[in-house]
Amino acid sequence: MNPSLLNDVKITRVAIAAVAAQTDIDGDILDMAGYEGVVFIAKLGDVTDTSALELLAQQNDANSTSGMASLAGSAAFTAGASSADDMLLVLDVYRPRERYVRPKLKRGTANAVVSGIVAIQYGARKLPQSQGSTVVASATLVEPAEA
Repeated sequence: MNPSLLNDVKITRVAIAAVAAQTDIDGDILDMAGYEGVVFIAKLGDVTDTSALELLAQQNDANSTSGMASLAGSAAFTAGASSADDMLLVLDVYRPRERYVRPKLKRGTANAVVSGIVAIQYGARKLPQSQGSTVVASATLVEPAEA
């Protein structure tokens, strides 16, 4: 069996790029049935000095934005002059207690550009995994020859 990470996880873009602002970004809802956890990765763009950023997760028993509850804990950072430009915020949610989960990126104090948020669901009960609909191509190279 090929020990490729692509066979073991499902990758999905859950939020598209957002222009410089101080508004929250709510990601798409993921169904966690059949998975142990999910890692959310927020890719930042140009982040203004003093911008307060917080990547958190929310959960719900229903596949609905109504009733989403924020989970305790987050990946938070307050930017310096250029300390967050083109950097990542990463949050791992292991064994959420409810079936549906989504990321929420809070942006406050000063503007921040966001290039998008990606989710990597892991600990799948069924393998191999197929990628999310937002992945247009993927490949695994096993002992590849030079091009």
